[in-house]
Amino acid sequence: MEATELEAINQLTASHDELRHLFGKHQDFERSLQRLERIRYPSEAERREINRVKRLKLRGKDRIQSILATHREA
Repeated sequence: MEATELEAINQLTASHDELRHLFGKHQDFERSLQRLERIRYPSEAERREINRVKRLKLRGKDRIQSILATHREA
């Protein structure tokens, strides 16, 4: 995420429970991906898990950006 997005998230997480939850999950997914992508020769199950985590992370990021856009408009 960009620095401006992180700054906005840090400001809003104190008052926005969903954003706080989504950002925490986003960080968890990032750590999981880093761990999984260090596997030199991932099995088929590990490749499916990598793709699953990437999809969940992207879905969460889309929702985070939607929340940030709503607050920018307000």
